[in-house]
Amino acid sequence: MSKRTIAVVTSSRADYSHLYWPLRRLLDHPEVDMRLIVLGPHLSPEFGHTIREIERDGIPITARIECLLSSDSDIGMAKTIGLTTLSLADTLGQIRPDLLLVIADRYEMLAPASVALALRIPIAHIEGGEISQGAIDDRVRNALTMMAHIHFTSTHLARQRVIAMGEEPWRVHRAGAPSLDHLRHSQLLTTTQLEDKLQISLTQPTLLVTYHPVTVFRETTCEADALFRALESVHGQILFCYPNADAGSRALIDRANTFLSNRNNGRIFTNLNAVTYWSLLRKVSALIGNSSSGIMETASFALPTVNIGMRQQGRERARNVIDAPADSKAITQAIHTALSGAFRSSLQGMANPYGDGQASEKIVEVITNIELSESLLIKQARPLNPEGAWAV
Repeated sequence: MSKRTIAVVTSSRADYSHLYWPLRRLLDHPEVDMRLIVLGPHLSPEFGHTIREIERDGIPITARIECLLSSDSDIGMAKTIGLTTLSLADTLGQIRPDLLLVIADRYEMLAPASVALALRIPIAHIEGGEISQGAIDDRVRNALTMMAHIHFTSTHLARQRVIAMGEEPWRVHRAGAPSLDHLRHSQLLTTTQLEDKLQISLTQPTLLVTYHPVTVFRETTCEADALFRALESVHGQILFCYPNADAGSRALIDRANTFLSNRNNGRIFTNLNAVTYWSLLRKVSALIGNSSSGIMETASFALPTVNIGMRQQGRERARNVIDAPADSKAITQAIHTALSGAFRSSLQGMANPYGDGQASEKIVEVITNIELSESLLIKQARPLNPEGAWAV
């Protein structure tokens, strides 16, 4: 039998860290011809040129798609989707994979899913069924669910949501979040190694800030003022990670640089690879921001997390997360609580609802064994009960 060709799309540092272990397992699988398509922010020097990380990891790249406009507007985001679609039509048309694997909810992921749909290529989607009401990601995620033929959810509740959207239960698998596989399979850095690599000291209390534009709002940085006002009253070291390449990201980068110019104990990092980032999560005092990482990943370290504003509203969370509205006083109080010994002690023995670090095995097992026939492409509508809901 010939090998099964599986194409995988990665567009940014964030989804690559989630895809790393599925990619590794697909690459090592004797019956798979894995084709990696790299696009968007990965190829942008402004956002760290993270394609070099993929190259250093030794994962072969089939196609490099230049499609990210150097823009800080929603029009730029919309045009990026169009450029990506045009380029991927040629790329996927040439490869004609047996299956396309996409992940999560970045707006540019609409492009590969749309092209695959037109080319009758089955789609497998990771991390559907979640909720993040403060970002257009929420609608993108649901659109990808509707276009996909196989689903891998991070939680049991997310699986139920995907089924409630009308998907046949046999198509929907609860795998866990593949980013957590780094805890089982990657060697995290020691404190000394981390300090040497990042040229920082972790002897003092350190906050890690991971904050992105709130893309559901017309003014995507409107909640940022409250964050920076709250940070002004925080003692200790403050480290920033670059935001996603969304409308408003450059304004947030400028704001963070201006903030740090008035302090002598802080840094901003354009890009941190997965192992470095996870190692930092293990060592900092708390994470502050509105990133899904603060919901999905910090729970594995019982790391106190202050989740700010609208962006992650509706997403499942463990008890290490303290929600705060976009109000400087509320954020300051939440940070104070997060840094307290009592709150840290209360997190002992907590579990992460997003999985146990074995997602990649489950994902690869399914996509390498599922029957690739017309029945996979043809989704059956489930019957409605008298109340108009899907029958269980």
